[in-house]
Amino acid sequence: MAVFFDINQLPKFNNAVITIGTFDGVHMGHRVILNEVVKHAKEVGGESVLITFEPHPRKLLFPGQSLKLLTPLHQKLELIQAAGIEHIIVAPFTKDFSDLSAQEYIENFLVAYCHPDSIIIGYDHHFGQERKGSIHLLKEYASKHNFKVVEIPAQLIDEAAVSSTKIRHALEQGHVQDAAHMLGRNYTVTGTVVKGTQLGRTIGYPTANIQPSDNDQLIPARGIYAVRAIHAGHLYNGMMSIGYNPTITDEKTIKIEVNLFEFDKDIYGDEIEIEFVAWLRSEEKFDSIDALKEQLNLDKINTLKQLNSN
Repeated sequence: MAVFFDINQLPKFNNAVITIGTFDGVHMGHRVILNEVVKHAKEVGGESVLITFEPHPRKLLFPGQSLKLLTPLHQKLELIQAAGIEHIIVAPFTKDFSDLSAQEYIENFLVAYCHPDSIIIGYDHHFGQERKGSIHLLKEYASKHNFKVVEIPAQLIDEAAVSSTKIRHALEQGHVQDAAHMLGRNYTVTGTVVKGTQLGRTIGYPTANIQPSDNDQLIPARGIYAVRAIHAGHLYNGMMSIGYNPTITDEKTIKIEVNLFEFDKDIYGDEIEIEFVAWLRSEEKFDSIDALKEQLNLDKINTLKQLNSN
């Protein structure tokens, strides 16, 4: 797979079969489209090409609105590659780019830079200034510029019953298993291990405090989760707390802490990937450290049950 960040340095693709979108999450609905692109490219003896944007268009168009992403760019590229796409164009989404009319978007971007044989998009795809472009406009230009437009039927997308918005909502409610069903995989967050209060080790549950690598990525709801973690290529079971640690402190700063089972290493400064498997319970304030420790013992038992069944 090749990834292109400069549209002025694109090669001449062979019978390019193109799809376009933000593809945040690369969820099951997106997979329907990607599978069609790969299939069609094989049928015409061409190359599969996906165009996405950085930053996410909504960050530029609606700067006052909060947008939490499901997949940082590096993860999104890996997932798209795993779906079989051969080439990815990461188009810089700038003010000038956003000001392109739908007609300019087709002629001055898609045709001029990508020379498509075919464009495969969902039935509700919109593009260009004020999102005025649609599949109907693409079809109007298809004969003029000698490319085909293949529409992904609404039925195929609807059968997946998935959207990035639905997944974000599920994660914001702590429903990580619902999110996993829509994503086709468990939700993950990658971060760096940083120093915390180190109180956990005094009660038998040392934790690694995580600073997410991408501040724009959505962190699931406050609570306690069963997780798996990848560190230095090894997979570990564990449980994670997202919240304020109300039993320990009155600070109102969200902390992300993971307790890894059968793990005793100094990993400060290391990168770690957390895979959310199941919700265990809401965050609680306990009357004493002993009561907290008793609950943590139960949490570990419940975590292992969840991990063994998922």
